[in-house]
Amino acid sequence: MATRLVQVNIKARDDSALGRFWAEALGWGVSSEGPGVTNVEPVGLVWPDPVAVWVDVVAVPDPETVKYRVHVDLATTSAAHHAELVARLADLGARPADVGPGDVAWTVLADPEGNMFRVLEPREIYRDTGPIAAVVVDCADPRAMSRFWGAAIDWTLHEVTDDHARLRSAKGVGPYLEFVRTPGVQTVWTRVHLDLLPYAGDDQAAEVARLRALGATDSDIGQGDVPWTVLADPEGNEFCVLGPGR
Repeated sequence: MATRLVQVNIKARDDSALGRFWAEALGWGVSSEGPGVTNVEPVGLVWPDPVAVWVDVVAVPDPETVKYRVHVDLATTSAAHHAELVARLADLGARPADVGPGDVAWTVLADPEGNMFRVLEPREIYRDTGPIAAVVVDCADPRAMSRFWGAAIDWTLHEVTDDHARLRSAKGVGPYLEFVRTPGVQTVWTRVHLDLLPYAGDDQAAEVARLRALGATDSDIGQGDVPWTVLADPEGNEFCVLGPGR
């Protein structure tokens, strides 16, 4: 048994407006499964597909404005593409984000609701990922996180050091999932989290039990009676195990 990473979930004051921003940023389309939910999805693909990680934007009151532990890195193919994308994102409502001193090749931005993300300089490793190069999780121990997440989902571990771990779909397509050692990483409830989905024919409850045995713990974020289960990984990052009806 195994689960798969299928989407990044972002909480927002205005799911429709933020969903449109991310759709324009990624060159994707939007749909909605109900009030307060905007699905940002690659055109021409049927969910779920390992070629992409979808983005779900969900309306909640008064999201925090902290720097979340989970963010996305966007890929570029050239210096010109990097400059064009940063300029286009600014026109869409993104703004520069100050994350401290340092002369770096990438650009850090915040979306219209303050969620930070990076536009990377061209990197060969991300040349075939699509617009999202990686989903990045700040953590204290990348090795431990790679062990948990490597067992939790059916993705292949490509690299692990004391400072960084990188996984990707076993099919060798789509974005990477990366864990980056970050001193003083926060442990507050985050408004950005990962959603996992069992494979067709696998039992959701059995997958949840398996994840608990790996070290996940139950997490109550006020979700109420929903068809998914909210867990937290060994460093306290919430994630959802989706069921029928997502």
